[in-house]
Amino acid sequence: MQKVAAITGGAQGIGKAVALKMAQAGYAVSLADTDEEAGRECVEQIRRSGGEGMFVRTDVGSESEAHQWLDATLHDWGRIDVLVNNAGISRNGPMLELSLADWDRVLGVNLRGTFVCSQKAAAAMKTQRSGVIINIASTRALMSEANTEAYSASKGGILALTHAMAVSLGPYGIRVNAISPGWIETRDWQKASKAEVPVHSERDRQQHPAGRVGRPDDIAGACLYLCGEHAGFITGQNLVIDGGMTVKMIYEE
Repeated sequence: MQKVAAITGGAQGIGKAVALKMAQAGYAVSLADTDEEAGRECVEQIRRSGGEGMFVRTDVGSESEAHQWLDATLHDWGRIDVLVNNAGISRNGPMLELSLADWDRVLGVNLRGTFVCSQKAAAAMKTQRSGVIINIASTRALMSEANTEAYSASKGGILALTHAMAVSLGPYGIRVNAISPGWIETRDWQKASKAEVPVHSERDRQQHPAGRVGRPDDIAGACLYLCGEHAGFITGQNLVIDGGMTVKMIYEE
């Protein structure tokens, strides 16, 4: 029986890399994204490579749209084995000027959307007695730059939601983990009309003990691992993938 992976924000960047990696591994892939051009482009790429994919234009900040996407996935393929909550937005600006509308929008997509999609997918996984949920958080949940309050709060909330859901859903055979990416370069993983070749300085590379800036494939590979049998004893955890950036002390000269 073919397994099914549902991915939010799956048309570009990290989400696209996860979608292609899961399809390559034999999963049927259902994508939710607000960018219709990018979504259809990604599905076409999956199909050209011999995989199965579907796309539904979805704003996960809307409960009804999120449910419609997952209902369509279940209608077409009958199951959901993996949910990757990757969709995320930011509204960065001076903290003292941040509007509640922008705060609510960021929390609505990033945190509320993660919960809404997880709740709906977990109901289907419960009947299967198995499933995996992966929440894409951020190292911004653990450290900050100025004026990132809404985004950082949403990602911190995702970490707390992850371990809470792991405990609640464990009895149904559902594992829940988070991945916190650091600096992941996504400019070359956008839709064709927006993609560009990234250029990094030696200083950019030296900030990372691993010696380079991250790539979307770094996150996609971790997602595939967390979905597999070798990760069967891992739940409620946060995997930081940042090339060591958050453990390196950097002093300005």
